[in-house]
Amino acid sequence: MPSLLHNGRILVDDAFQEGLALVVEGDRIAAVGPEAALRAVFPEAQAHDLNGDRLVPGYIDTQVNGGGGVLFNDAPTVETIARIGAAHRRFGTTGFLPTLISDDLSVIDRAIDAVEQAIAEGVPGVLGIHIEGPFLNVARKGIHDPTKFRTLDLEAIRLLTRMKTGRTLITLAPEMTTPAMIAALVEGGALVAAGHSDADYPTMRSALAAGVTGFTHLFNAMSPLKSRAPGVVGAALESATAWCGIIVDGHHVDPVVLKLALRCRPADRFMLVTDAMPSVNAEGDHFYLQGRRISVRDGACMDERGVLAGSDLDMAAAVRNARDMLDLDLPQAVMMASSAPAAFLGLDSERGRIAPGYAADLVRLDHDLNAVETWIDGRPLSHAG
Repeated sequence: MPSLLHNGRILVDDAFQEGLALVVEGDRIAAVGPEAALRAVFPEAQAHDLNGDRLVPGYIDTQVNGGGGVLFNDAPTVETIARIGAAHRRFGTTGFLPTLISDDLSVIDRAIDAVEQAIAEGVPGVLGIHIEGPFLNVARKGIHDPTKFRTLDLEAIRLLTRMKTGRTLITLAPEMTTPAMIAALVEGGALVAAGHSDADYPTMRSALAAGVTGFTHLFNAMSPLKSRAPGVVGAALESATAWCGIIVDGHHVDPVVLKLALRCRPADRFMLVTDAMPSVNAEGDHFYLQGRRISVRDGACMDERGVLAGSDLDMAAAVRNARDMLDLDLPQAVMMASSAPAAFLGLDSERGRIAPGYAADLVRLDHDLNAVETWIDGRPLSHAG
């Protein structure tokens, strides 16, 4: 039976609209329009009162290492993926890429199998996989284990491009491979982002020409912008087409730096990511990452040396922070959490907007921008209480 969502402020493109309703039929948005008109067209629709709350497109997170007390690397299984998805759904994430940090090829193989199975079984929200490393530069390793790093070769390319359902995102350091290898990944259907890279500007420009379309956690673990050496950051800010993931938690990047970045390039080419670790929606003040104890304090995840290890961030907080720390209006902040990542993944014709024909991936936000209710492919879930 169709559902008619009414009595809310619905985000349609770049503005919240009052007096509108929408109809969810199956896994799609069937119609958006004046409530009276929709009731006449869909008299059988079951009314669902939004109680004056905001309704926005579901958030899409392209970098989710863990949540709910589990880490994808520790157990790359369908059960782990489902638990991570459930942990993040209560914060408005309706689509995500389980993210594997640098590990052995055998672990990557198991992770790909798990994501394929999760998609086949209909685990809510799974859109593909993000393989972050192990083709990285030790000079910008961050929290990654350099003993796992390896050269990108034909064997690895065959593995990385074998998944035929969902999206495959690969983060690599362009200087540790060649433009031809990057092009081979893209030709095989993968999305390629630059990250954990010490590349100089010419190398980064060649990588963009070869098919790199993203930058993983802009400013973090990459060669910085200098007066005579633009580096990876300079190439990212110069590009008008590649997407930049940003972690807006007040720990990874100073908000002033992010505000300056937003003045340099199109806003719709920035996307909010969490880089979330097991601590999101879990109890405890620490977890373990490949044998290392990671402490969670004041919203930051760090090892004993003070190196950031992902984040304790959720997407609802990321949207709030984008509004409050970066001085964005709410529609802009939501866009960076929904339509921008959808476009990066090539899913913008079906996800990331509230419009007829789009997937019914929705988030109801209360006054404080908490996700009190979500829909994934039309399936509702309340998060109240």
